[in-house]
Amino acid sequence: SRICVITLAEAHPLLQSGKTIKNINYQISANCSRLQNKVSGKSKRGAQFLTELAPLCRISSSDGEEYTIYSCIRGRLIEVNENILSNPALLQEKPSTEGYIAVVLPKFEESKSITQGLLTQKEYEEVLLKRRSSAS
Repeated sequence: SRICVITLAEAHPLLQSGKTIKNINYQISANCSRLQNKVSGKSKRGAQFLTELAPLCRISSSDGEEYTIYSCIRGRLIEVNENILSNPALLQEKPSTEGYIAVVLPKFEESKSITQGLLTQKEYEEVLLKRRSSAS
């Protein structure tokens, strides 16, 4: 199944620094809220279409930092995780399960090229190692 679950990467600053998440906001602009996404039927009618650079939400931490989380993938927004609104700690405690941010369904013809462009866990860890060694 070609659904993509959007989560925070384990290297994201919110998961690294022991920060406390204060607020999660799916209101992207005055006219656009991801919470207004209403999907129906097999063809997912009514789903908001996202580009790779489409913001999904904004997360504020207790130290005043704000992070915009982007889709990073083209497709239809199937759902947003409203549970993290009332329990933001899920993002940090269970980032790859109950603390997911959204579910996106890429177009069928694009899904293969998307998955081919993904890094394996090993490749991702190598990128993080390079990033850490160049930062120090």
